[in-house]
Amino acid sequence: MQRKPMARPGGRSARVQESVHRAVRDLLAQSGRDKLTVPLVAARAGVTPSTVYRRWGDLQELLSDVAVERLRPEAPPEDHGTLAADLAAWAEQFLDEMAAPAGRAYLRDALLGDPDGSNAGRCSAYAAEQVDAITSRATARGEDAPATEAVMDAVVAPLIYRILFRPDGLDAPYARGLVARLLDPRR
Repeated sequence: MQRKPMARPGGRSARVQESVHRAVRDLLAQSGRDKLTVPLVAARAGVTPSTVYRRWGDLQELLSDVAVERLRPEAPPEDHGTLAADLAAWAEQFLDEMAAPAGRAYLRDALLGDPDGSNAGRCSAYAAEQVDAITSRATARGEDAPATEAVMDAVVAPLIYRILFRPDGLDAPYARGLVARLLDPRR
């Protein structure tokens, strides 16, 4: 099992990771996945192929690492004034981003090159942090909010399953319906 070294902020390891990740993104955009190789990535990043193999093990693990970083949210979830509005808007945005071709590819890459499950855990943690921000904000407003894990089970898990395995009919009303059923089980 390949262990990824911890990157020191601003250190050589962080610079190598950023240049290799950038090279992967650029090459994917230019040539597509079929033409991507470790030597091409290394040359574009200005490192040796052995550096890439030593750090990531193989191309699939590298793609997985890049995918996990691309799946990291860039901003906290928007505040729409109520728990229901916040969760519905977040679920729609999550669905929109993850169900897009790039999002689907990132999800698959994150899982395929993840022999120990750590990348899947990081992706799950990103979503849980977003949900926790929403439920904490609702609680601070005096609203009753479900536990983060309840939201993960009732909203995030079905969305991910449908995105990966049953994408037909997957749309904003479906995401809003998951939230509505979580908040009002009588629906």
